[in-house]
Amino acid sequence: MTVTNTAAGARVRGPLALIGLGALAMAAVEGLNPDYDLVSETLSRYVHGTAGWLLPAALLAVGAASAVLTVRLGSGTRRAGRAALVLWTAGIGIAACFPADPPGYWSRPSFSELVHGNAAFLAFAALPTAAVLLRRTLVARRPRLRTALNALTAASVVATAVLAVFLVDVMDGGPSLGLGGAPTLVGLVERAVLAADFGWLALALTAAGTRDEERRNHGA
Repeated sequence: MTVTNTAAGARVRGPLALIGLGALAMAAVEGLNPDYDLVSETLSRYVHGTAGWLLPAALLAVGAASAVLTVRLGSGTRRAGRAALVLWTAGIGIAACFPADPPGYWSRPSFSELVHGNAAFLAFAALPTAAVLLRRTLVARRPRLRTALNALTAASVVATAVLAVFLVDVMDGGPSLGLGGAPTLVGLVERAVLAADFGWLALALTAAGTRDEERRNHGA
């Protein structure tokens, strides 16, 4: 049983490590580019800065972990919830392959920016949808995570709704919903969304591995 538990733990730690590496890569590229304003600039713009390759690498790492989660949830979960996870995974994968434009090009987007922006928006909308649809399944597998899953689901939904407002505002003639010296808070809100989404993914991966682990332990 000990060997089985160790193997099961390793299967959970692998994708969790990918999420952690993705978060660290994003933090690193932010720290390496102090000239960018984290309050008003989205992380996508950092691809043009120092070590900008870290950003697509981070997205691909999180996408890989999300794909693992989709597979591990199995066919017994709600199809709509798994479909939303697939859209999230595909969205961030496409966003990683098509870089955003440099800062200051909100009103004159390139083809790459249009693909990146639409894919990212799709992903941001899909993740909270998946969180809502899969909440009961995940809580049933790991009841102890109920409070944390509920909190992060709510945080993802609310933060994504706020982000949508700021994105529409920015794209409709330029930044205006700002505070103090910041022309817009879209960058800060985006980081809040990513924090909630990554946290939810980590909890969902932990819960998703529970059923298989319990089945193996019961057989042992």
